[in-house]
Amino acid sequence: MASLHKTLYVIPLPAFTKSLISGHYLTSLMANRIERKPIEGLFRLLRPANCLMGAAGTLLASIICVGPEEFLDYGSEVLFSLLVVIFFTGAGNSLNDYFDREIDKTAHPERPIPRGLVSPRSALILSVVSFSIAIILSSFINLWSLGIVLTSILFMISYEVSLKREGLAGNLAISWLTGALFLFGGAAVDRMEVAWILGALAFLATLGREIVKDIQDVQGDRGIRLTLPMRIGARNAGFVASLSFIGAVLLSPVPYMQELLSIYYVPIVLVSDAIFIYCATIHFADPKRGQKVAKLAMLVALIAFLFGGII
Repeated sequence: MASLHKTLYVIPLPAFTKSLISGHYLTSLMANRIERKPIEGLFRLLRPANCLMGAAGTLLASIICVGPEEFLDYGSEVLFSLLVVIFFTGAGNSLNDYFDREIDKTAHPERPIPRGLVSPRSALILSVVSFSIAIILSSFINLWSLGIVLTSILFMISYEVSLKREGLAGNLAISWLTGALFLFGGAAVDRMEVAWILGALAFLATLGREIVKDIQDVQGDRGIRLTLPMRIGARNAGFVASLSFIGAVLLSPVPYMQELLSIYYVPIVLVSDAIFIYCATIHFADPKRGQKVAKLAMLVALIAFLFGGII
């Protein structure tokens, strides 16, 4: 009671009521809310969940490529690689929101720029700064890592500026960026032998899945993008997607044949191969299901690499 009495003595009730009625108190609260808006907007632009998922993929690739025994010997390199992926992914997300700001007004009004949480200029600055940090950090790992990051930035910018509307070229860019995630994990621990194969498998599987997605979206993409199904027809594009999936299957025995992975890799990758082969046929009748099956095949393939690399 003494404390309450002291508080009321310091801030008289009439004065507080007058401040509330005049709007000063509410104005102060609104000012604090407005000050938080840019920070919230920038944070949302980065899409932290996507950044962490990318970092997790790179971490898995590093463990697969070097094995659990030697993994800790590359602690600083792995840490830098995770930070690079986080900043790179955040930069790419910010760049995407910058270029898609007009489309997002109707397609994704909940995103930071349409909501007014952050300006387009701030999004572009955030992207440039994040890309720059990724380049600097990658230079502390090794030349392979720096080269992969620089190449990926080139693909990312090209994709956002023009390639996303060019169909197959955009598919190839996205496929590179997916494969590079695993390639980068191997580069961080200086084990490119397995990383190349893992990256190539991810590239081929992603390419097939992206083409299948374009087949599914062919009607909605008309007038916006010139996709492969529009150029050569849905059936012919489907054959290209199937070739990509089969290419991943043909590549899958290489790690074991070259004694890069243990016998535990074989049974699981055979399951992945079977799913890829199924996907190569099912997507003609049901592109949407084909996409989902392709994702499952990629997940099983990653598990196969993980078991073959650590056991």
